[in-house]
Amino acid sequence: MATTLGATALSSVAARFSLRRRTPVAALSSKVRPLSLPSTELSSSPTPLLPLRPPSTCTRVTRKWKLCAASDETLEPEEAPPAVPEPVEEQLAASTAAEAAKGEDVFAVVMVGSRQYIVFPGRFIYTQRLKGANVDDKIILNKVLLVGTRTKAYIGQPVVTNAAVHAVVEEQGLDRKVIVFKYKKKKNYRRNIGHRQPRTRIRITGITGYQDFPAETMLETFPA
Repeated sequence: MATTLGATALSSVAARFSLRRRTPVAALSSKVRPLSLPSTELSSSPTPLLPLRPPSTCTRVTRKWKLCAASDETLEPEEAPPAVPEPVEEQLAASTAAEAAKGEDVFAVVMVGSRQYIVFPGRFIYTQRLKGANVDDKIILNKVLLVGTRTKAYIGQPVVTNAAVHAVVEEQGLDRKVIVFKYKKKKNYRRNIGHRQPRTRIRITGITGYQDFPAETMLETFPA
């Protein structure tokens, strides 16, 4: 008797549990809606899909842009007039003028006061103070002892006649300070004096007038 009651109770509990977990088929069928498609889509045939190219066959298209004139007319290059050769006289004159502008490699030994200086056109030198000379004044040095070029030497006796060195005064200033110290032993005598010698800076602009002086030809020597 007890076994039958226990079985009945277990069956009733299992039936209740199964009813809670399961959903009736009628309820599921009522929730599902049929799929409805428009008549046009059903009647028309499906669009065929194009096959995809493999990535290895894909090519990159590059475009090049060119600038063109706004007008439609084609531009034709203008023909240059034929070059006419210059006369021989003009060519010689031009070459002579170019050589004169370039200048010949020349130097001179000039005497200023009691000192001698080697001067080159285009360079500057410092000399003892020139009295009465102001900045930007043009001066001429006439005591030219020697003039030399690449192939000739003009040696003065004692000066080169008619030779002149042209220069321009650039600065009137003082030389660096020199300390003059005097000392006598056992006499307590010491003197410390500073001195700055006045000087003038001149720039050489040219050397002229030496061509008429007798010259000595120098041997052409080339460095080894």
